[in-house]
Amino acid sequence: MSALACAFEQGLLPEPIKAVISDRSNAAGLNRAAEHGIDRVCIDRSNHQDQSSFEVSLSAAIDGYAPRYVVMAGFMRVLSADFVNQRLGRMINIHPSLLPKHRGLHTHRNVLAAGEDEHGSSVHFVTPALDGGPVISQARISVQANDTPDTLAARLLPIEHRLLVQTTALLLRETVVVRDEKIYVNNHALESPLDLQHDFADLGVNHQPV
Repeated sequence: MSALACAFEQGLLPEPIKAVISDRSNAAGLNRAAEHGIDRVCIDRSNHQDQSSFEVSLSAAIDGYAPRYVVMAGFMRVLSADFVNQRLGRMINIHPSLLPKHRGLHTHRNVLAAGEDEHGSSVHFVTPALDGGPVISQARISVQANDTPDTLAARLLPIEHRLLVQTTALLLRETVVVRDEKIYVNNHALESPLDLQHDFADLGVNHQPV
């Protein structure tokens, strides 16, 4: 969230963040939103008797701001199919793996346990399938011999920030749609997810780190 807010202030995003919405009153993102003068909303899950009533409140909060996109960054709740289906093609998530590998939790640990030599992060459209929506973009790092889950996570984090910023900029500046589970950018079908190191420059998206 902070990376997105800073990116707008630096002119890297064409539109501001309308609001930051959390399900936890102590979420660091709410404090950081205040530092950037962004509206903050807390829909506390513990104040709702069930998932349905929580999602009604969450929907009302989101729809009140009429956002073009909902960006999930560190929001760890699994949302219902009804909630997601109302926002297909307008809600994205960043996930710390090279999807479709390692959906769900503990991705850094799972990469090491699998003995893989490459790790990364993916930005995808959210669908009812957990971490299963069409992947828009990815960034990759090499796994080093002495890596631990913590060192992998620390090395990946700033790259995730860049990936999320540049993917959000792409969505706001270009026409990006999903048809038959395939992503089209300006009517050109993506044969594979966009790569942070190469494809964004070709599309004219600012490649500055944030």
